[in-house]
Amino acid sequence: MTERIVEIHSGTDDLVAAAAARLVAVVTAAQRARGSASVVLTGGGTGIGLLEVVRKSPGDIDWSRLDVFWGDERFVPAGDAERNDLQARQALLDHVPVDPSRVHPVATSDGEYPDPIEAAAEYSALVHAHLAEHGAFDLHLLGMGGEGHVNSLFPDTDATREEHELVVAVTNSPKPPPVRVTLTLPAVRRTRHVVLVVGGAAKAEAVAGALAGAAAVDIPAAGAVGSETTTWLLDEAAAAQLSG
Repeated sequence: MTERIVEIHSGTDDLVAAAAARLVAVVTAAQRARGSASVVLTGGGTGIGLLEVVRKSPGDIDWSRLDVFWGDERFVPAGDAERNDLQARQALLDHVPVDPSRVHPVATSDGEYPDPIEAAAEYSALVHAHLAEHGAFDLHLLGMGGEGHVNSLFPDTDATREEHELVVAVTNSPKPPPVRVTLTLPAVRRTRHVVLVVGGAAKAEAVAGALAGAAAVDIPAAGAVGSETTTWLLDEAAAAQLSG
């Protein structure tokens, strides 16, 4: 049974700092315990902001022994400013001595796999290979949308209902761009430590619903659970509808 942790922070800066500290702590602990670590990154303002904080305060992370994946990606051309991997490189990865062979971006729409279904299959093979060798991801970072979506898993969609595949293509995302590649909830659950980083009053209702036990098909964040810990890092506005 996963341990669920809920932390409430005073504002965005404190929230981002706490998320960055959690990344450093999980990665360094995993490297001490198993020799290497793996993280699944998220995009968005908070997801990229925490990487900028890690760049300034990386603790004892051994960048050469870190595998980097993404929870989802906008299926757009290489160099498109909307790509999560480009934003992560600019915020952190281009500034630390990470092993390029251990950074695993999703294919671009103008690359070797121009079909999103083929791109999802290629990324699935990478994910399966990593999990076969290491058993689980160490850390999966997640933001959350106002309706409760995580990665590119939106309420009442086939991608969110997926129970077996670890990676799928999304061709009709309600949030642009419409075509994406995403890890599924079964992939999220193949993670030792899941951390959801959520700020803003617009997300308070979905936060309360997820923590109250809503069905994942209704609030996908409710299905994002780690095998060891599931941590919700919230600012006061996002936590406003929590009871107690």
